[in-house]
Amino acid sequence: MSSSREVPGLSARLDKLCYHHGGCSLPADKPHAFVYFVTVHNGSDHTITLLGRKWVIEQPDGSRMVIEGDKIVGETPRLSPGEEFSYNSYHVSADNAVALGSFHGVNELGQRVHVMLPAFAMRVPRD
Repeated sequence: MSSSREVPGLSARLDKLCYHHGGCSLPADKPHAFVYFVTVHNGSDHTITLLGRKWVIEQPDGSRMVIEGDKIVGETPRLSPGEEFSYNSYHVSADNAVALGSFHGVNELGQRVHVMLPAFAMRVPRD
């Protein structure tokens, strides 16, 4: 199986991050919910089908939680050159965690590709 490669022009960006305290519905060690809005833009010359995602959540104590899966919010978006796919979802974590994300897929030639989402901090707002 061929390895995955980054594609010039394929990019992912965090559009918005919102804090939501989940109260007693969340685990005591991860009492905070962070809703994120992400856009993947295909600025390459090839059609790309996104097949899945991987998140690494780094907790303040140095531990890591890895979340991998097929599809992105239940979809396998097919992006022609110039098209975008936007979605939102959430992570639960402790305060001051950092999320690192990536999306993987294939182009119309069958080559495996991926795109990294720059890391973002999940901090509880202070009043």
